[in-house]
Formats: sequence, C-alpha cells, structure tokens
Amino acid sequence: MPRFYFNILSEAGSLDDWEGTELADLDAARMEAVRDARALMSSALLLGYDIASRSVEIRNETGDILLVLPFSEAVKRIG
Repeated sequence: MPRFYFNILSEAGSLDDWEGTELADLDAARMEAVRDARALMSSALLLGYDIASRSVEIRNETGDILLVLPFSEAVKRIG
C-alpha cells in the first residue's frame, strides 16, 4: 500500500508530515486531506482563528507533489 504525506501550508511556511499514512490510492488520500483540513479548521474556529487560507499538500514516498487541497475547498467537498 502506498504511503502519502500530508504537509500543511500557510503564509508562514509549512508543517511537514514526516511519518505519512498508508492508504489505498490518491482518492483515499484526498478524502483524508479533507477530513484533516476540516478538523483543523474546526479546532481553530473554536479558538477564534480563521485558517481557511491554508492548504494540505499531498506528497508520495519519493516527495512528488500529487495534490494541493486548499482548506477552503475542504468545506465544499462531500465526504
């Protein structure tokens, strides 16, 4: 099973995922990114912060960028 890495991007820089997560495919990784973005935005909103301008960058095991999902898109997606 492939391993995907989910880095959080903001204007201040990036928070890199050094561990990664094994998932079936890129679609499963996209859904994981949506769930992660929603959870992070929810927690931030409860503390009074708007982090909707951030993104999740999905990379593969060789470091290639497969997808960049803006947090704002995670709100619009079903799943």
